[in-house]
Amino acid sequence: MKQNILPAIRLTLVCMVFFMGIYSLLILAGAQLAPGKGKGETATANNRVVGWKLLGQEFTDDKYFWSRPSAVDYNAAGSGGSNKGPSNPDYLKQVQDRIDSFLVHNPAVKKGEVPSDLVTASGAGLDPHISVQGAYVQVKRVAAARNIPVEKVNALVENNIEQPLVGLFGTKRVNVLQLNIALDKLK
Repeated sequence: MKQNILPAIRLTLVCMVFFMGIYSLLILAGAQLAPGKGKGETATANNRVVGWKLLGQEFTDDKYFWSRPSAVDYNAAGSGGSNKGPSNPDYLKQVQDRIDSFLVHNPAVKKGEVPSDLVTASGAGLDPHISVQGAYVQVKRVAAARNIPVEKVNALVENNIEQPLVGLFGTKRVNVLQLNIALDKLK
């Protein structure tokens, strides 16, 4: 028994030193290379922090592009999905309610044209991005609410499309907060 306990204690001590000390310092050093030095990257407007670039926020005013719905009410302290499947009647009703609300605010859009990312929450519930289609389908509403030509809003969306990582990983997408900040800068 003695020959098993001593190696187990030594392994435990080595793991404690490595994972509580060395590994933590390596992660901290890596974070210093990231934008925001590991504290997150903020978005500013008028020299004021208005949000986090990688954290979804709710926009419900017609003069703004709407974000993807959140299963956690955009609370970063409790990120997560709803865990409701596509056969759950409560979930189906919630999605239908979101579709109905979207159609009321976007009368030029047909039900079949509503992108799924505008009526379903992401896995973490905090996705700051929508699809390019999700942005373009909202252009007419935003342009009308702000009394701006549709072409100008279309160009703004085009300028805010983020390309896939290294051109290969992911899809084209639009960061809603950054798009709405750019929208507020339009005169």
